[in-house]
Amino acid sequence: MEPFQEIYTKILREEITPASGCTEPISIAFCAAKAHQVLGMQPTAATVSVSAEILKNAKSVVVPNTNGLKGICAAVAAGIVCGDAEKGVHAIDALSEEQRTAIVRFMELVNIDVSCAETDCPLYISVTLYARTSYTRVVIANGHSNIVEIMKNGEPLLKRPIAVQSDDSAPDRSCLNPHDILVFAENADLSGVRDLLDLQIEYNSAVSAEGLRNDYGMNIGKLLLKEHPSDPKTTAKAYAAAGCDARMSGCDLPVAGLCGSASKGIAASVPVICFAKHHGIDKDRLYRALILSDLLAVYQRYGSEQTPSSCGVIGAGCAAGAGIAYLLGGDESAILSTYENAVAAAPCIVCDGAKPSCAAKVAAAVEVGMLGYQMYLSHQCSL
Repeated sequence: MEPFQEIYTKILREEITPASGCTEPISIAFCAAKAHQVLGMQPTAATVSVSAEILKNAKSVVVPNTNGLKGICAAVAAGIVCGDAEKGVHAIDALSEEQRTAIVRFMELVNIDVSCAETDCPLYISVTLYARTSYTRVVIANGHSNIVEIMKNGEPLLKRPIAVQSDDSAPDRSCLNPHDILVFAENADLSGVRDLLDLQIEYNSAVSAEGLRNDYGMNIGKLLLKEHPSDPKTTAKAYAAAGCDARMSGCDLPVAGLCGSASKGIAASVPVICFAKHHGIDKDRLYRALILSDLLAVYQRYGSEQTPSSCGVIGAGCAAGAGIAYLLGGDESAILSTYENAVAAAPCIVCDGAKPSCAAKVAAAVEVGMLGYQMYLSHQCSL
């Protein structure tokens, strides 16, 4: 286990990331806020060019703190009108009612033209603002807050290559495999990740509870609990779905995402947290189950063949099934068989963009993860 202690810990710290609301519109708002800061005056027009991946995941979700405004134009307007470029992905946190009204007014008065960029970069956002004879352009690429270009009136203020640069210090995800992940989870020095896992537990539990407490999206969690309110498997699906519903529908509570996706972070962690709570399992065992689930989800993202159009939460749900098997005392055969069964049984769900119906996909992902464990208990093997 020792060779993996440092690298697996580093992978966890890089992959579990907190963010408020749906990541893509927040990134667009930040880009617009930076362009406005550089312009230095109120723009009279804006053009936005985003990659197909960003377009897909930002066009139908609520922009946090905007009273339910949806889509790319709303995100751009929020960033321009009241975004704080110095706060990065927290650029539009804590807006006042007056600011929200100003966003709507700006959208009514200023033309915001949106197009799909011709780029091979999956994460690409370009915002150009015009005012009188001045204009500014800001480009974000490769990371949700990674500004690669700032231009004012044709003069470059910042220019970096868009292509992902090699980083010798970045851990190589190819070292991940299910057996070593399990060994690491069982033996890891928790002092290196306890703060991160506490944040994951706190954030994702809170957003899931909020999703059940109030009216968000399609209310998938409430629908599930209405049928079977005391069943732990239903509770795990319901809380995970509710967290996704809240996240997609404008809730401004932070979420601990995974692999750049809040939905994956919720799907990989919330079911495990729910089972630990239901069975009264101690905190250290919960930590280790979360390490297992998180890293298996990362492995599924980077270490297995997936089509670009497949829904990423399915792999996270399969990983959660393995985490639950670990919580309930399963040995290596039980845990890895659960994971393999779930992956083999998982449906190929197409990612058709971030929107409230993603909560139903999260519920399906958690269901297939738990099915993998039931298959093991029944001596059914996928291989």
